[in-house]
Amino acid sequence: MAVAVLFLLLTHPSLSFEGASKGLVLWYQTVLPTLLPFMICSKMIVSLGGIRLLTAPAAPVLGTLFGLSEAGTYVLMSGLLCGYPMGARNCGEFVKEGRISAAEGRYLLSISNHPSPMFLLGYMASAADPSLPLGALVAAVYLPVIPIAFLSRHVCGVSEKSSLPCLCRENRLSFDQSLMDCLEVMVKIGGYIMIFSILGEFIGQITAIPASIQALLLGITEITTGIQAVSRALTGIPQGAVLCWTVAFGGLCGLFQTRSVLSGSGLGTGQYLLWKIIHGLMSAAVFTLLASPRLPG
Repeated sequence: MAVAVLFLLLTHPSLSFEGASKGLVLWYQTVLPTLLPFMICSKMIVSLGGIRLLTAPAAPVLGTLFGLSEAGTYVLMSGLLCGYPMGARNCGEFVKEGRISAAEGRYLLSISNHPSPMFLLGYMASAADPSLPLGALVAAVYLPVIPIAFLSRHVCGVSEKSSLPCLCRENRLSFDQSLMDCLEVMVKIGGYIMIFSILGEFIGQITAIPASIQALLLGITEITTGIQAVSRALTGIPQGAVLCWTVAFGGLCGLFQTRSVLSGSGLGTGQYLLWKIIHGLMSAAVFTLLASPRLPG
């Protein structure tokens, strides 16, 4: 496999360069400035013991609705607000530090790793067909979290006992330590974005397949490239449904990013991948139901 990839890179250097350039520009201009500040702040908040202060307003609702501990509520909030792979990162860190149980960690991994509202309202909305209802697009991405949480909670065996706050070791970090830890994660994310952008560039050159299939493949590969391809290849409700699938699934690039931030936590990406596929299909179905015109009579 590695030899085949090396052969493609050597025989198509211009495509490799173009894909790498696009990936690094995306990382530098979009991912780094939007994700790194949230990541550093989150690291410092956890290190200084400020979780309770942030979760206090939302814990009575989110904690009760999803059956989460105080620390688990923070993981869910960070995943919903900050975007890929922030939820997974906090999930893995909290399991390693003993702030949440392994069972709650597996449960949270299925519901806390999503595109941020800023990404949906900015990047996806600007690429989508203007006739598509923006509210339906956003609702279709987040509403499936509720039924998935119900299913995942039972599959992962989360009980009241397993979701109670766990005793954790003190892990206070200086700002410099937090900064370097976050920069290391960002470099890994940038590497994966570059690699999958190169792969997307090669897929984009396959003219033997229909544009709609090509767009779907690009969406499976990497989320931002997929959004642009879907917006060019499809229109109307089909476009909206495939866009919802693309952003909810998160792409294989998102899967590898998630795996990298879970390192050392004992949490795997096998079940995570299954839940993301289910989430993507449910998001596409919800959008179709919300956006379709009412049947006569």
